[in-house]
Amino acid sequence: MIKQDLNGSWRMKAALGEEWIPARVPGSIASDLIRAGKMNDPYYRERQYEVFDSFRRIYEYVREFIVDPALLEGERLELVCEGLDTIAEVRLNGEIIGKTMNMHRTYCFDVTSKIVSGVNTLRLIFYSPVEYVEQKQKERSLWAANGEYVVQGFPHLRKAHYMFGWDWGPKLPDSGIWRDIYLAAYRKGRLGDVYITQEHDDSGGVLLDIRVSAESFGASPGADSFELLAMLYTPDGLLNEAQTLPGGASPGHIRIRVNQPELWWPSGLGKQPLYRLQLELRQDGMQVDEREYTIGLRTLTVKREPDSWGETFEFVVNGVSMFAMGANYIPEDNIRARQSKERTERLIRDCRDANFNCIRVWGGGYYPDDYFYDLCDQYGLIVWQDHLFACAEYEMTEQFTEQIKAEIADNVKRIRHHASLGLWCGNNEMEMAWVDWDFPKRAKLKTDYVKQFEIILPELMRTLDPGTFYWKASPSSGGGFDEPNAPHKGDVHYWDVWHGGEPFTAYREHYFRFCSEFGFQSFPALKTVDSFTEQGDRNIFSSVMESHQKNPAGNGKIIAGISENFLYPKDFDSLLFVSQLLQAEAMRYGVEHWRRNRGRCMGSIYWQLNDCWPGASWSSIDYFGRWKALHYYAKRFYAPVLLSAEETGTKVKLAVTNDTPKLVQGMVHWRLRDRLSAVIQQGSMSITVEALSAAGSAELDFAEVLGGDPVKSREVYLEYELELEGRAVSEGCVLFVKPKHFHFAEPALRAEMTEEADAYILTLHSESFAAFVELDFTGHDVRLSDNFIHLSAGRPKRIILRKEDLSAPSTLSELQSGLRIRSIIDTYTL
Repeated sequence: MIKQDLNGSWRMKAALGEEWIPARVPGSIASDLIRAGKMNDPYYRERQYEVFDSFRRIYEYVREFIVDPALLEGERLELVCEGLDTIAEVRLNGEIIGKTMNMHRTYCFDVTSKIVSGVNTLRLIFYSPVEYVEQKQKERSLWAANGEYVVQGFPHLRKAHYMFGWDWGPKLPDSGIWRDIYLAAYRKGRLGDVYITQEHDDSGGVLLDIRVSAESFGASPGADSFELLAMLYTPDGLLNEAQTLPGGASPGHIRIRVNQPELWWPSGLGKQPLYRLQLELRQDGMQVDEREYTIGLRTLTVKREPDSWGETFEFVVNGVSMFAMGANYIPEDNIRARQSKERTERLIRDCRDANFNCIRVWGGGYYPDDYFYDLCDQYGLIVWQDHLFACAEYEMTEQFTEQIKAEIADNVKRIRHHASLGLWCGNNEMEMAWVDWDFPKRAKLKTDYVKQFEIILPELMRTLDPGTFYWKASPSSGGGFDEPNAPHKGDVHYWDVWHGGEPFTAYREHYFRFCSEFGFQSFPALKTVDSFTEQGDRNIFSSVMESHQKNPAGNGKIIAGISENFLYPKDFDSLLFVSQLLQAEAMRYGVEHWRRNRGRCMGSIYWQLNDCWPGASWSSIDYFGRWKALHYYAKRFYAPVLLSAEETGTKVKLAVTNDTPKLVQGMVHWRLRDRLSAVIQQGSMSITVEALSAAGSAELDFAEVLGGDPVKSREVYLEYELELEGRAVSEGCVLFVKPKHFHFAEPALRAEMTEEADAYILTLHSESFAAFVELDFTGHDVRLSDNFIHLSAGRPKRIILRKEDLSAPSTLSELQSGLRIRSIIDTYTL
């Protein structure tokens, strides 16, 4: 194949307008208008509402180009559009060569006889998705969740649903050429479908089965005249084996054996070695086409087996059952052109650094770019991949059925070879909706649900990727509307703490087999709020702040949660800070409980990882990549070896969870302290915990100290830590009352800061018990080795700031002058 890139500089305008403006491809209408000063940034204040009508218009994109002469020598020339969003008409030299209705597809148009040797003009016309769905909704109403906060009718169009609004994002249904566009020329033929499977035998070897089809063009001999060459390179870049398939029958099979494979593992269980597979299609000794894949050698499935608690639901990698630890990923921006590989890599690296081994791609967005899966391969994150259906009804018309079949085929073939791909899921929350939610339920559309997710999609997946586990919906117990959110089988979405207002301790009443959604909201940091507000907006009930809170009752729920757990914050910045503590504590209660019950529960995927714009949400990393308190907590509660506590009255149970493949032996230390950090009681014990298991380590009762004295319980806390090989690997503390009732003393926090070659070292000191200690730097964004911590007097804490984790280079003196330290006592006045 010879390729001519058509990305880069284009022109665009509103179809009824006369002024052309510069455009960049890949990109979007909104990004081009903003760059040209024709649209205000919709994320600032309430401009999201001002710009909405811009998406009711028709827009044109135009580019002139001269074809590389080498492309004209081929037998077939195609215009390849990897992403057109969404309702588009494609014209080449004045002729309509195609129309599109699906953002999620790759379109290839045969332009062999339509390209000229001189100047060619490519014109794309994008029609309004808003006008389309509104008209379709009038013709045939389809229900969708989130009411007035979304553009109703979005299920009629195969476009990322979140772009029409969600309960964490704005209504900004942008359009445009959102992925690569290019010309591809082929001489004689090309590679077709490539499907790679693995057979792992008892001896430890792996047999790769590479099924390849080929297509011939023009007057050249048929596909059976092709020769296929496959070369497999080891993770070190050495040639493992090369094989040639003579005759190249379509389809053909090549089998390559790896006798001593380096297995791919999720993060925390092993390394992520990746092999490179290079395929060449040849005819008469000349290369006709080539393709390259990066693969990991592993077995990966989901085990569902009856047991004493119901039925298991757990990822099994290379024969090892793993506890899935991660979060739900949503699209990274409402303005797609602002996304990049660098931004995504930072996010995926932040997941790895917080001890994730799993990430769920939620079904209301789009299938991510190839580099997303490459990064998950490299960093060891198993991908739970939803198909793109969420919280809505769909009508299985003939046209819709053909659209989704083609869309799924495009993307499954693109993604299925990745080592990180662990599960395909039919939809988000739609089986549960048909059972539990209140909306007008029509028998025909319920039948269509069964047809779509229990007949058509399973059959597609058996054909396209039978080696990857397919799950009909999330949550589900296996389909058929049979208890779709049951606690004893399948996966669960648990929202009673957030939506139902239950206390954090409610998590401990549930022993789910796999919890794939649960969450609690918070506000982003003041630095982020500053980016979209003016001074007068900085009250959570201002119109601007409420416009950046898309969950109708969200601000009230945050305030209610604060009132239950913390003293009322003294100012706006303190309220933002305390909201993050509230969120982090809520998630800690759930995750630690489920990890203490490893074996019965085997997955925790909280909602949500990231944001698509700046505002209040369930994310642990905000729109600008700033770690909230929750993400630092996640680094601790997803630690490979975790020591956690469950308190009931004056009693505390300590337990160790070992999610590593090795037995661990160490020491558990605990100290009961008063508010000035004086030790009242203390103890230590040795522990041994088998690999991939959880075990209790101590049951403590402090009734003698605390019993009958409510004042005493407000001035005493338990500090605990797990020591392995002389190093503390997990630690925490227990308050015997809610933080709002604890009598904190002024801790007089201070930090010493020194510089090393690649990092700055901060040593924190306190003169009494300091809870929820946060470090931040004026003028800098940082990612620290730890943050939002508890600190006892006489026990300094060492925090590392790697220079690569600074938003901009800085000197020691600049950082020292900008260092800001606060704890919970700084958030209120008495």
